[in-house]
Amino acid sequence: MIDSHCHLDHSLLFDDLDDVLKRAEEEGVKFLLTISTNLKSFENIKKITSKHNNIFGSLGIHPHETKNHINLDKKMLLNLKNNNNKIIGIGETGLDYYYQNSDKSIQKEKFVEHIEAAIELDLPIIVHTREAEDDTFNILNDFSSKNLKILMHCFTGSEKFSKKLLDMGAYISLSGIITFNKAASLKITASKIPLDRLLIETDSPFLAPIPKRGSNNEPSFIKYTAKKLAEIKNITFQELIDYTSKNFIKLFSLKL
Repeated sequence: MIDSHCHLDHSLLFDDLDDVLKRAEEEGVKFLLTISTNLKSFENIKKITSKHNNIFGSLGIHPHETKNHINLDKKMLLNLKNNNNKIIGIGETGLDYYYQNSDKSIQKEKFVEHIEAAIELDLPIIVHTREAEDDTFNILNDFSSKNLKILMHCFTGSEKFSKKLLDMGAYISLSGIITFNKAASLKITASKIPLDRLLIETDSPFLAPIPKRGSNNEPSFIKYTAKKLAEIKNITFQELIDYTSKNFIKLFSLKL
């Protein structure tokens, strides 16, 4: 299995990282992508990825954090990447209008800077979107002719939105939310996403899946998301793992 989105730099995981990674390995998690949310997290991610061969990282500023990174632009992102081959994606970036911890205008501006950096680096853009489907799609669509590689992280959007993204060539990652009892519409949407466009993630330490609700999430719990998604897609657990792992490797142009 490959956890395509986790936050190993978060204190709930980082303070116990050796044991977290040991449990992940025991459950069959072979590779992990740990995601940047601000510049401090990126510094820790570089340390983690340099120490562990099977962990990759991303570079980006979460939409909540954009108000604290007013000066961030494409040039700064390119400089921070600095030929580090363990940094394989740009993000997480995007738009979050649910909390609006940062102004919409700032979120949009920084989202575009991330997209332009991703295009120049030929890396996937890792997109967070909440209550912002139209603006997220419109911004991504503005770059549809630029060979932009798109990964929609922790997808919870509408079926209509998923179809528009798939038509754009995007990959869609599903998290432990797919196991929740109240996620009926998401399960229907997931059933219609082609197998060759699906990835799985934990978003740990957040969004622990059933039956681990109430616990701090961690990469070893990804099996619960995979089992539920295999059930939804009416395929075996191993088939689901094979598809999602191949998709990850293809999207991020890796030789694993």
